Parts: sequence; C-alpha cells; structure tokens
Amino acid sequence: MKIRFTPVAAAMSLATGLLLSGAAHADNIRIALAGPFTGSVTQYGDMVKQGVDTAIEQINAAGGVLGKQLELVTVDDACEPKQGPVAANRIVNDKIHYVVGHVCSGATIAATEIYNNEGVLMVTPSATAPAVTDGKGYEMILRTIGRDDQQGPAAAKFILEQIKPKKVAVLHDKQSYGQGIAASVRSELQKAGTEVSLFEGINAGDSDYSAVITKLKSTGVDFVYFGGYHPEMGLLLRQAAEQGVKVHFMGPEGVGNPDINAIAGKAVEGMLLTLPADFSQDPDNQAIVKAFQDKKRDASGAFQLSAYAATIAIAEGIKGAGADDPVKVAEYLHANSVKTPIGQISWNKQGDLNDFKFDVFSWHADGSKTVYNK
Repeated sequence: MKIRFTPVAAAMSLATGLLLSGAAHADNIRIALAGPFTGSVTQYGDMVKQGVDTAIEQINAAGGVLGKQLELVTVDDACEPKQGPVAANRIVNDKIHYVVGHVCSGATIAATEIYNNEGVLMVTPSATAPAVTDGKGYEMILRTIGRDDQQGPAAAKFILEQIKPKKVAVLHDKQSYGQGIAASVRSELQKAGTEVSLFEGINAGDSDYSAVITKLKSTGVDFVYFGGYHPEMGLLLRQAAEQGVKVHFMGPEGVGNPDINAIAGKAVEGMLLTLPADFSQDPDNQAIVKAFQDKKRDASGAFQLSAYAATIAIAEGIKGAGADDPVKVAEYLHANSVKTPIGQISWNKQGDLNDFKFDVFSWHADGSKTVYNK
C-alpha cells in the first residue's frame, strides 16, 4: 500500500529523514501515549499505560528497536474531544512520530486528521467508534481493538439469544462512543423484531438520573442497554435499585471499570458487558502476564493487552520498515500482519482490524468478572 500525504506531511517526512541522518541518530525512539490522565475516566488511561509500559520494558530489555531504546511520553487529553487536537498538536510539535491512543473515541476522532496530515502514526487500543476511520481515507490511523459496529451486533445477538426480552430501553450518554454503540444495538434489536420502547440520552456528569429511571418504570421494560462509561452506568444501576427497578442492565467495554463498584454498590452484581476476549487467559501469553504481575499490574483489564499489542505493532513496524520513519512504518503495517498477545493481527485499507472478538461477561460486586454462562 503506497501512502499519499499532504505537502505538509511530505515535508515532515523529508525533514524526519534529514534529522535522523544527523545529530538525532543516537536518540531514543519516542512514543506518545495520549489519553485521560485527568478527569472522570483516568482509570482507562492507566489501563492503557500499564500495557504500553510493560511492552516498552520488554522491548528495551531485549535490545530495543534498530539498536535504539523506546521512550514513552504521556500526553493528557482528559477524554475530552476539544482536548484531542491540543494533545495532537503538542505531540506533532514535539516531533514525536508514533502515538498509542487516543483512548476515548471522541478525543481520538478530534485528533486523527492532525496525525494523518502531519505523517504521525497513531494506533489506538481502545477507541471503538466507527467514525475514527470510516470514510476518512486515513493511512496513518490504525486500531488494535474492534469497532462498535462489531461490538454492538455482538451485544444485540447475545440479548436476542440469551436474554430474550420483550421490551428494551436503550440509553446513551450523547457522546460519540456511547451514542454510536447504543444506536448500533437498537438497530440490531429492531431488525430482529424486538421492541425498543425507549431510546434516550442522558447527560454525562449528572448526579441524578431519576427522570429517566421513572421512564423505565412507566414503559415497563425488562432489559436496559446503556452506551457510555462507568460513572453514569454506576449511578443508573444504583438509582434504579433504589427506586425498585428490577431489570437487567448491559453496557459496552466502557462500563468495565472496577471503580463502578464504589458508585453502584451491590446493584452492580450481574451487570452484563461486552469486552475484548480475556487474552490474559491464553496459555501463550503467560510470560507476558507474569511481566505485568511482576510490576504489580493487571493484564486482564479491558485495554491492557490491546495497548501492549499497539506498542508491539509500532515496534515491529519500525523493524519491518528498517527505518524510524512513520510513513514507511504505516506502509509496512498495512501490508503485513504482526504477532501480538491479542493474536496475529492485520489491518484493512482504512486501518481497522480484519478480525476481532468481543465476549460477554458478568460483572460482580467484588470487582471481578466472569464470562457469561446462563
């Protein structure tokens, strides 16, 4: 795949080559991690950082890449779409050529055009919204996670085959990620003839969702799907239980955060969610899992191993291209597959994985999760 760029990106690629041939030859290869390190979902940034840190430590211990060590630079976007371009411009201005992230879909969408135009390779391990890549023609944007239009149908298939509800409410947080996956679930349920009695957005960050819970009671739904993140899901679960609403709740991977237990209390028990398959249970990954454990990190979270895989993809791309040149690295990755803890991965023309598996889990009041078994 031959990558074409704007004049700005072409100039940057030339400047990069000149820089690498000169005094910067001995420098480390810097990789930025862009994600939420402040705000209400910092845990997701921490999950991704655990994966990137572990991968970089192992790569460097094995001799690095092209004789150079990898160096991580963290950049905060607070999971805010308006902060995505700010973080991206900082990375570009700092002449960092590779990015793991962004973590949240809204911030990712807002940053991608900058990276693509400036010839910076970005690999997101967690942004699942289709709009990250759809119809953009970006060559420098990749994922190591599936999309919401893979996750949504997987959730809907599970709901239809395992839960078999009569009337469903589909809620969302009015944001790119949450609303997108909620719409996907609603569409799949409606196609199958299941009644979606309520499709409504709530305001992220609010503390009182009693109005929408009253609607759940009045419509008589027997199942609720929520598209969004754990702070809102935790409040919905707790306040629904307080109002005597006894229905099953389900959400996407964004609700799978141990901090939801402190918000929802006992009401979180049995919450359903889709998550990437638990690759930490793969026998082939046990040495990597031990590397996490040795640093008191958890390899079994939603994004740790997809972040590890994103870092491995960048490193293997540099090796395969034979140069610290993000344009050549992107071309290499588009044309080849890479062995990672989440499998042998490859990408389609627009940078999405050719294959990815989501499983359904039950969440428990002690913060653990198990693959759903009816």
